[in-house]
Amino acid sequence: MLASYSLQEKHLVAIDNIVFGYEGGQLKLLLFKRNIEPCKGKWSLVGGWVNANESVEETAARVLKKITGLSDLFMEQVAVFSKPNRDLGGRVISVAFYALINIQEHDHELVDQYGAQWWPVKNLPELIFDHREMVETALNKLRMKASRELIGSDLLPAEFTLTQLRNVYNSIFMKEFDPGNFRKKILSLHILKRLDKKDVSESKKGAYYYTFNGNSMKKSAERIIKF
Repeated sequence: MLASYSLQEKHLVAIDNIVFGYEGGQLKLLLFKRNIEPCKGKWSLVGGWVNANESVEETAARVLKKITGLSDLFMEQVAVFSKPNRDLGGRVISVAFYALINIQEHDHELVDQYGAQWWPVKNLPELIFDHREMVETALNKLRMKASRELIGSDLLPAEFTLTQLRNVYNSIFMKEFDPGNFRKKILSLHILKRLDKKDVSESKKGAYYYTFNGNSMKKSAERIIKF
């Protein structure tokens, strides 16, 4: 049995992180210019090699912390990308993960140090290899999650208005949700806690601030968005 291991072809294993953030009413993606050949200088997802003493989950978390300075973030595996010719440098199997982060909270100096930039998902540059396919797959997975669970706690400040939450959903699904219907649906889930203060920057009447109810977030919610 052991002899059969030594006869097998060896493959490289990598991870690629699809890091989503939200800023200025837009869903954004963290990209950096690749610093090795092939495709040196081209736009790439944030990734790295899986070390011998690591799981793919540990690698994904390590690479994300190295670039953003953030740890203990929600990360979810997207898919395994394993076409034999997907990487021009050799036989590389990549496991893709996506993460949601608050752009205001990450280490801006680290991001700048690695030459990374935030790009609007609606206006991405050309990406290397099959990274565009990874982004599309992750975006579909994020939409499915957002349709069944109320998300936004990783993208918004601790206190937010329903308009701000709706704008997050608008950016994820790339469509405009009706304000009244969205408000009615979200409040019916009893996942948000209304605060006794308002945002008066948009109107004299103002809009109440809300926060996520931690206990309620853990329970399953009915389908939020019907496709």
